[in-house]
Amino acid sequence: MAEEHIEAQERESVDPEERIRPMPILPALVAIGMVAFGFIYIFTSGPYSRPALGDQRTLADLRAKPAGGAGGAGGAVDGNALFAANCAACHQATGLGLPGVFPPLDGSEWVHGSPKVLANILLHGINGEITVKGNSYKGLMPSFAQLSDAELAGIATHIRNTWSNQGEPVTADLFAQERKRDQKTPFDGEAALKALDN
Repeated sequence: MAEEHIEAQERESVDPEERIRPMPILPALVAIGMVAFGFIYIFTSGPYSRPALGDQRTLADLRAKPAGGAGGAGGAVDGNALFAANCAACHQATGLGLPGVFPPLDGSEWVHGSPKVLANILLHGINGEITVKGNSYKGLMPSFAQLSDAELAGIATHIRNTWSNQGEPVTADLFAQERKRDQKTPFDGEAALKALDN
């Protein structure tokens, strides 16, 4: 019996005790090295992007530069860049629009037609039904009156001379003249636009 009691005591574990177990030296050195590398990298690296990448033009670069007169042919600004920034989301970079949703500009009778009508579409927008290349579209095109006359002329000239379109340039003077029109809301469909030519 006493022998069994001694064997039971020998099988029991040693009582646990608390003691400090430091982090192993190698992982500690790796962690310190990584933190040091991060600080050195942040303080010695330049800007987060290289200036050689991307479009470095500013809004001032896209604005018209005065050259002889106030109303150039829309060539003083980058109409392509302005189109991409303001129009391509709906009318697409191809100018084909989205069938049934946004009308095409490529081959559109509204683009080839009167520059005065095109200027008013850009300046005041259109709300309602419009037929483009035999297809009916109903929606709202916003006004872009916040853009300068030269910027609007650049966009109009771009869409009149891109894709299959071969139209004359549009001048900033035309936009300055049409901006004076007493039109506070978008045109109500194509009938209101057609009345501009009369």
